[in-house]
Amino acid sequence: MVKHRPWTGQPFAWVNWSRLANWNGRFQNARMFPRSIITTLHAAAARFPIVVVLGARQVGKTTLARAAFKTHRYLDLEDPRTAERFRLDARFELDAGADADAGLILDEAQAVPSVFGALRGAVDAQRARLGRFIVLGSAQPALVRGVSESLAGRAAVIELDPLTAHEAEQGPDAVSWSQLWLKGGFPDALRGDSRAWWESYLRLVLERDLPQYGVRADPLFMRRLLTMLAHQHGGLLNASALGGSLGVSHHTLLRHLDVLESIYLLRRLPPYFRNVGKRLTKAPKAYLRDTGLLHHLLNISTADELASHPSRGASWEGFVIEDVLRRERLAHPSTQAFFWRTAAGAEIDLVLDRASERIALEIKPGRGDDARAVRVLREAMPDVDAARGWIVDQAVGVELVGEGIARAGFAAVVQGAP
Repeated sequence: MVKHRPWTGQPFAWVNWSRLANWNGRFQNARMFPRSIITTLHAAAARFPIVVVLGARQVGKTTLARAAFKTHRYLDLEDPRTAERFRLDARFELDAGADADAGLILDEAQAVPSVFGALRGAVDAQRARLGRFIVLGSAQPALVRGVSESLAGRAAVIELDPLTAHEAEQGPDAVSWSQLWLKGGFPDALRGDSRAWWESYLRLVLERDLPQYGVRADPLFMRRLLTMLAHQHGGLLNASALGGSLGVSHHTLLRHLDVLESIYLLRRLPPYFRNVGKRLTKAPKAYLRDTGLLHHLLNISTADELASHPSRGASWEGFVIEDVLRRERLAHPSTQAFFWRTAAGAEIDLVLDRASERIALEIKPGRGDDARAVRVLREAMPDVDAARGWIVDQAVGVELVGEGIARAGFAAVVQGAP
């Protein structure tokens, strides 16, 4: 029998938003959205000589790093002249850039792989200098390989996600969660014509970035794959059927999905397994990680078009899952995320496994407190040993709808983690 924790009736809360607001007030002139990850960055810089910040291209890594570490010098290793200097003598450039007076921000570090070995030597020569190097990168495979091979024990690795709903609502360019859902969480897409921005972004990533990262993938094929994934957003992933539709093998399709995950465009959400004597779904669910990209590929430009589109429900599900996981990563970094579904069709959209407890979330595009939704969640929670359950919808307020189960309007729970 699962023992439900007493219900407080309070929305999710863990971030010290007053502290965050004070920090971000110093950068409002830069039109910077507040980022709750700032405390994590500063804490990492106080413990490690190197802080590695990973994330999708144009997610805001450079803006955040330059604002958070104002005394650090900044170098872009995609600049041809800077890259050439580092290829000739990376250690000299590191020592010259991060002298006794300042640290150094290295942007797009994967562009010069030799920099990782040089960073190891520079750090070992002055091991007591913490937060000396801030390393930014968009290509997860190259950076992770460089960090794991050369910088083990010397670097903290942090991933920067697109904006959460609460972050988007703050600052001089504040937007509502409904606009965030429509346009996606990339700052520049939110500020302007999101359709034009996403088209430019896709061409940049598929035609230029992937070849530079050493990924052999035809841009037209990748575009077709992304479009098919958009139409199957939130569905069970059948790699054999998807590969057959694209004319490639199961294994080739999986390699391309790995590429899309590595550049932060795709999430494969695995199923949760327990020995409960039921036939469970074993295939993962596939989501495009940003709804701005999803809507661009589905040719959705306005809120009215989204409201009437057949993929509205799947889009909302993916939006809420990503927003919750972006916050969960900061509140509980070791949390593992799953979904749960039986062969008979019983389902929990998101299971957060914190080792010490599990939280079940069901996501509804309308109002989610109907008797059937509550009953399905109540009956499924013991199968995943969930301590608490949430039904997150688009209505208002937070209310208890069953033992250990609450219905919450998304607007009421944009802060913190469940």
